[in-house]
Amino acid sequence: MRYIIYLRVSRDSQEESGLGLDAQRHGCRNWISKQPLQGEILEFTDIITGTDRKRKELTERLGLLEALSNLSAGDVLIVLKRDRLTRDSYLNCLIEREIEKKKATLVCANGEADGDEPHDIFLKRMLDAVAEYEALLISLRTKSALARKKARGERMGTVPYGYSLINKELVINPTELENLRLIYNMRRKKKMSFRDIANEMNNREIKPRLVNRLSTKWTHGSIGRLWNHYPKIK
Repeated sequence: MRYIIYLRVSRDSQEESGLGLDAQRHGCRNWISKQPLQGEILEFTDIITGTDRKRKELTERLGLLEALSNLSAGDVLIVLKRDRLTRDSYLNCLIEREIEKKKATLVCANGEADGDEPHDIFLKRMLDAVAEYEALLISLRTKSALARKKARGERMGTVPYGYSLINKELVINPTELENLRLIYNMRRKKKMSFRDIANEMNNREIKPRLVNRLSTKWTHGSIGRLWNHYPKIK
């Protein structure tokens, strides 16, 4: 048996809500420590918003996709709460179906509706619906805030990795540009996996850009997002 922990936080800080990475990790590992059977523990992480993109969200959730691909019969996929998988009820059903195909089990460390009785399934769907409703409200508030910023002539969106914002203008960030070149060479020339690249960056003590203090380490997910979202540096 293996315990596969999946952690997800939004790009917006969730430390205040108690859903930060450390809180999720502690809750999941605490649940594992109380089980009669112990086993190998794997951990996968995504730092991505759950309020937009809907169906397309899964294609960018490299941590979740890798966690699902690592599942085998008898394994347990653990999240702190159901909405850490996704806040889309349709996607939750797809994910649960995939877990069932692997003959694995999904567990919420906080004990949310883990059973298979009709009332448990009903509660799961209710929790998914509430999470989706909350996500839609967050999306509405975000779009409203962005519209106000646009009306004031403020810059929209985040500053791309490799650039800095100086006097409202994007300028090359030499340090981050060099990091992008290093990642490109390891991926393209050395054929290294995202996880191996992340380990190498951390071993070299090259720090990622901090986003609301979410992580001080490179992960396979953060490397994957840079590779997928930004032009390749030669």
